[in-house]
Amino acid sequence: MSEDMTEGAVIGPNAILQLLPQIERIGGEARVAQMLAEAGVLEVPDGSHMIPERDAARLHQVVRRHAPDMAAQLTAEAGRGTADYILAHRIPTVAQRILKALPASLAARSLARAIAKNAWTFAGSGDFRVISPWCFEIAHNPIVQGERSDLPLCHWHAAVFERLYRVLVHPSARCVETTCCAVGRDAPCRFEVTII
Repeated sequence: MSEDMTEGAVIGPNAILQLLPQIERIGGEARVAQMLAEAGVLEVPDGSHMIPERDAARLHQVVRRHAPDMAAQLTAEAGRGTADYILAHRIPTVAQRILKALPASLAARSLARAIAKNAWTFAGSGDFRVISPWCFEIAHNPIVQGERSDLPLCHWHAAVFERLYRVLVHPSARCVETTCCAVGRDAPCRFEVTII
């Protein structure tokens, strides 16, 4: 794990909580316990407060290491679960109705503002920036900080954004990570949403 990660930085508990059912699906409770132990996560979050971002980063790293062929699918499914949690518990029903009724360009602008306002819950110590209503960046993304890969690794983040945009902006929205700090040391993780 990189020493660049800010000591004491926190992230939302769904970074772990939504990943656990995916691990259990492929390996049962024993695999969950093994991966949590290897990641140094001594206690499963109860969901009531933020958690150390290092715990979430280490668990995502363990999943990528032990299930390389399935990691993208597992973390993306966890991202969709995180978005569903946000939709069920964090975005009021009235606000959701308003966003769905707006033209996609206006809904995207409003959703991007809301995402930016709450970025600390999913970006931790990373530097989140809205490039446009359809494009976001996370520099120094703690979930992949210090890792190296030939391909982008932030499937969890991309799936969160895609699900929120599909439900609230347009059902054909798609989010792709176009650059990743794990691929290029100085590059931020960039997420681009398009309507296909």
